[in-house]
Amino acid sequence: MNNSWKKILLLLFLVMTIGLTACNSRTQPAESSTPASSSKAAASSEASQAEPVVIRLAGGDFGVPNPFRHTPRGPGIQKMRLIYDSMLEKDENGYIPWLAKEWESNDAKTEYIFTLKEDVLWHDGTPFTAEDVAFTFRYYEEHPPVSDDIHANGKSIIKNIEVLEPLKIKITLEKFENVNLGKLGTARIIPKHIWENVEDPLSFAGEGQVVGCGPFVMTDYEPQTGSYRYVAFEQYWGPKHAVAAIEWIPVSDSTLAFENGEIDLLNVSADLLERYEGNPEYQVDKQHPYHAYRLMMNMKVVPALQNQSVRQALAYAANRQELIDKVDRGAGTIASMGYIPDYDKKWYNPDIMQYEFNLAKAKELLGGQTYHFEMLVGDMVETKIAELLKLSYEQVGINITIKTVDTKTRDGALKQGNYELLLIHTGGMSGDPDYLRNIYGEKSTLLSGYSNPTINDLARAQATEADEVKRLGMIHELQRLIAEDVPIVLLQSDKVNYVYRPAKYNGWVYTFDSNKPDHNKLSYLAKP
Repeated sequence: MNNSWKKILLLLFLVMTIGLTACNSRTQPAESSTPASSSKAAASSEASQAEPVVIRLAGGDFGVPNPFRHTPRGPGIQKMRLIYDSMLEKDENGYIPWLAKEWESNDAKTEYIFTLKEDVLWHDGTPFTAEDVAFTFRYYEEHPPVSDDIHANGKSIIKNIEVLEPLKIKITLEKFENVNLGKLGTARIIPKHIWENVEDPLSFAGEGQVVGCGPFVMTDYEPQTGSYRYVAFEQYWGPKHAVAAIEWIPVSDSTLAFENGEIDLLNVSADLLERYEGNPEYQVDKQHPYHAYRLMMNMKVVPALQNQSVRQALAYAANRQELIDKVDRGAGTIASMGYIPDYDKKWYNPDIMQYEFNLAKAKELLGGQTYHFEMLVGDMVETKIAELLKLSYEQVGINITIKTVDTKTRDGALKQGNYELLLIHTGGMSGDPDYLRNIYGEKSTLLSGYSNPTINDLARAQATEADEVKRLGMIHELQRLIAEDVPIVLLQSDKVNYVYRPAKYNGWVYTFDSNKPDHNKLSYLAKP
């Protein structure tokens, strides 16, 4: 551990011996299973939470948790956000005040004035001001963070920033877009006094590299084992802490680790669910799946994949119901080839190409041509999916060589474009459908060698359409075009079943756009 972190945290460590505010049940799942005879567990919960709570979760190396060096997937983002706060935060209903206690905008929604909280401190004791917010956005313009909220189509959405008062800031935007408030509000603020002299944030490893003003401070990080330890920031400005510390530890089998009491939260597979349902020791939360397995196709490296007929053949020849039956044990749903999931009733378009399993159609599209591709996978589940796809694809003349690497290498290959076909399980399927622009639009970093001018134009247009009925029509048309062109073969989504022991901790909550309670900052803070 860096010595500077120890200096910052020396006085904070006393929090581990102080009883923290007990936290009431705040879980608001899509569906919940709690036995009626749980009064004993509830009483036990009240007693146990009078003592400092340490939450332990399954670990894994997701990088240094600052805005520039964490990995781009959910667990990396989560760890960073526990250290760094933003002007707004998310709860189960939408955006809520956070570092900004209030805000206002002009009628055109191109100017926002944020009034910031008083008495906010950085982890090193330096006061937080509007100068930090102004600096953050200016720095991000030159040095985009991993989760880049202030660029659209490769350009900054910000026209001007003006500090009006020590705790008031005005941000003028280049133009109206539907997601502007969310982008500004959820950008993580960094301390000016640390980063103003850092020329290369990707290589910065000096004092203050993980100093934020969020509720937790990192005291330990071991990349070799994927272990992290966070402790409560005693001078945190916001809600009281519900837990004293969070530890991510290495586990080889998450289910076994949960049953042995080594970790406190488990996303359990469907075939093991009956082990926990009806048992008063456990709470089961069932959530919509916001992730999907998907087959990425590198059209830059493999010219044959630029042919829409080849991509459609890969979709028709994928037996997605078989994947659900054999990989997800029946507990999954076929993903929409238009990307937006069918349970998003507001935005989902059912009138798109569905690609029901059809080997004859796939052969017809290939026109007698045969192909050979390498498919990169990153774990055992993806390997099983790849093996099933390989058997189906062979029947239509597409031969697959499966290459298995670790997930970090696989993720790096996707980012760098070093693959032909690639299997990955990832999210980004909830919230405002502007995510279609990020995934399929002209500045997408996920689709190597792919571009569709019609999709690009429509993705840009929907972003600035204020009429919700007109925008709905645009989003429906985008899904139709995306499904027809198949830039990604969307496979299946596995259902989400979180299990935990309420006697140990019963504070897990969800946000309006996430089904992962451990990724939600509010899960670790006491309810007001």
